[in-house]
Amino acid sequence: MINPLTLRGQVLGALVQGLGGVFLEHLAYDADGQLTTGSFADYLLPTTTDFPKLRSITQGRHPARITPLGAKGAGEGGAIPAGGVIANAIADALGGARTNHLPLSPDQVWRLAEPLRA
Repeated sequence: MINPLTLRGQVLGALVQGLGGVFLEHLAYDADGQLTTGSFADYLLPTTTDFPKLRSITQGRHPARITPLGAKGAGEGGAIPAGGVIANAIADALGGARTNHLPLSPDQVWRLAEPLRA
């Protein structure tokens, strides 16, 4: 770890990016194929106020053997698993409801929970 603060920033930034993809970011098109979320008023990007306080914990310091400084990439680790982790948590909470697309907006989760309300 070359700079612990940089590592923390990369990990937390990636996690917020991944959560943004799960809950906020959505490319929507009308019936004619026209993009309807072409501005930041319609296409939501995550900001620091969209999620609760997050923290990262570094477990171990094992330098890479194949780089001159022993450095590794750290920015992808939070973004890559977010969709699957959150979708599986929602499926588990809803008794096995399945979804295969993101974002998981509140109305999408409501529709997944419909069998439980019946």
